[in-house]
Amino acid sequence: MRKLLALVLVIALIGITACSPKDEATNTTEENGTDVATDTGEDAQTPETESDTPVTLRMAMKDLSPSDETHQAYIQRIEDGLADKGVYVDLEVIEMAQGNYAENLGLMLLGGDVPDIIYFQGGDEQMANQGLLEDLTPYIEKSEVISGALLDYQKERIANYPYLLWIKPIASKVPVVRTDFFEGMENGEALLADPSIDNYYAFFQEMAEKNTTYAFTAPGKLLEIDTIFDNAFGVTGTWIEVDGEYVFGRVTDMERDKLEFYAKLYADGLLDPEYLTKAWDTKEQVFYANEVGVISGTSGKVIDIYDGNMISANGESANLTVLPPAKGVAQGYNPISVTKETRGLAISAISEHKDLAWEVIDFLASYEGQYIDRLGFEGEQYNIVDGQIELTEASSNWFAFFFEMPEWEPKEGLKKPLLGPAAMDSLDMAQQYYVADTDVVIPAEYAPQLDAVNNLYNEFSADVITGKRSISEWDDFVSEWYAQGGEAITEYANSMLK
Repeated sequence: MRKLLALVLVIALIGITACSPKDEATNTTEENGTDVATDTGEDAQTPETESDTPVTLRMAMKDLSPSDETHQAYIQRIEDGLADKGVYVDLEVIEMAQGNYAENLGLMLLGGDVPDIIYFQGGDEQMANQGLLEDLTPYIEKSEVISGALLDYQKERIANYPYLLWIKPIASKVPVVRTDFFEGMENGEALLADPSIDNYYAFFQEMAEKNTTYAFTAPGKLLEIDTIFDNAFGVTGTWIEVDGEYVFGRVTDMERDKLEFYAKLYADGLLDPEYLTKAWDTKEQVFYANEVGVISGTSGKVIDIYDGNMISANGESANLTVLPPAKGVAQGYNPISVTKETRGLAISAISEHKDLAWEVIDFLASYEGQYIDRLGFEGEQYNIVDGQIELTEASSNWFAFFFEMPEWEPKEGLKKPLLGPAAMDSLDMAQQYYVADTDVVIPAEYAPQLDAVNNLYNEFSADVITGKRSISEWDDFVSEWYAQGGEAITEYANSMLK
């Protein structure tokens, strides 16, 4: 009864998430949960189904729809794989409304509909703080396949916030360029040898002069160009220590210098003047059409799709080269939070089938589960030819819905890797240029102030870059940032970081 009452009280807040200005859906920092009661005990991995009668488990999962025939067949294969292991479940995937997943999930929970397994992409910490999400630590410890697969930063996230599990490679945004363009440029090799801010500027300038209309574009916000330049200018994290105090990175002098550089890129015709109105799809379209020379995408599968689409549009020589981040005060792609998983699978603490829900999650990480999730369907995404797995053209658009366990390969062997050279390079470089963020979970009580200062930064940075305001107004902006709530947020952050 206490947990049900807590659900009613907390659920109205479920759509409110606290995040830093540089964050997007893949990189939100939210409040840490504490003292969540569990009843896993020693039976955390004991199957609940002692007969072949399936137990219904309800699941909310982004991008999985019960009305999609392919998704139905996929879920059936998961159920069949579990049955082969003596675990009998009927996975009832909930049809989510179109639009923002996190908001729609919040509305569903507000209506009292709480599935057994929930994929969160924001809005989870309020439930965790009220004891409504299961602590996954005992389950993970008992799973050899999962505990052995977690990277150090993932272990740190679980230790800080044990309610979400998401096993994927480091999801850094990395910049890419057509290889034939890159090899034909005088500044290409110089950029690789010394990716300084000046050499990046020269590279962008030559790109726009020789190959494309603009050098770079982004979908509205600055994250995808920040991943190149933040660290080089000294914006090395959400919070930066200055003279013994932590200062929000977006109001430091280093940020001012970076925005002044972006304004120069814009004024010189190197930054797409329509970047503010671009969406992810229109960003990609102008890249494939060679209107821009460089874009950033998430390391791994997304870069693989970019690579395949660019080759399809422009020929084999148009495969992609991954570029390093700029080097200056520091060097690295966008800082990665270790406070918590920013998305992932959770188990409802009020579920009647928590142990069984974990059996499903554990299976998804197993060899058999990965075979289904990573490869897709035989005859569609792959064929077995001469005893080896041969990927089809359709495999390029197949995403693993759940986990991507490191170093997984099918026993038959692959005629070619699951990811192409550009995608593999992107994963290697994401690891090479990994930077741990200095951040802190901002409680929901600060959400109004956080929204206000985020909006203020977004408006000011856009106006400076596009020439509507001068960087000479920086001090006024910083003063207003602190007055609109930044002072309280900074005080809280310092209390947690010191």
